[in-house]
Amino acid sequence: MNIFFTSDLHLSHKNILLPTYSNRPYSTIEEHDQALIENWNSVVGPDDVVYYLGDLALCHPNHAVEMVSRLRGKKRWIRGNHDHDDLVKRCAPLFEWVKEMADIAIPDIDAPRGVQRIVLNHYAMRVWNRSHYGAWHLYGHSHGNLPDDPKMLSIDVGVECHNYTPISYAQVKEIMSRKEW
Repeated sequence: MNIFFTSDLHLSHKNILLPTYSNRPYSTIEEHDQALIENWNSVVGPDDVVYYLGDLALCHPNHAVEMVSRLRGKKRWIRGNHDHDDLVKRCAPLFEWVKEMADIAIPDIDAPRGVQRIVLNHYAMRVWNRSHYGAWHLYGHSHGNLPDDPKMLSIDVGVECHNYTPISYAQVKEIMSRKEW
């Protein structure tokens, strides 16, 4: 089992392709959705865990259910600002849980006391639980528009920042190892 993180798929959100939004490199929203689903499934296996940090889809919930059901892995969802109640209600059965934010512990022999704490939120924070003790913070929402702070153990896991593909725990660990915390 591997662990992955990602955010801001914005499935079927036509405006996400516009230069005034994210200017994603796809000709149509159908091409966008298919590419993001294929990218996800190219790295995530059926038994892998994916922490999804919000802004799933902007379409009819039935269409969202159809697309999300194609995504591999055991999915856990942190709600984003575009994840309206009807969408969450319809898509929630496809996820192990849905939360506003989460503070998780990943077993890791290289981490303090063998556990890496990670605070997950759709939004970037300047401080978080255990931030002064080496806990990481992963977020989305900003679509790669916030400059990375090399002195903070936080990163944007949104799709724009990672070639429109979920990022593995090992990749996050490598990025964090280069921080000057």
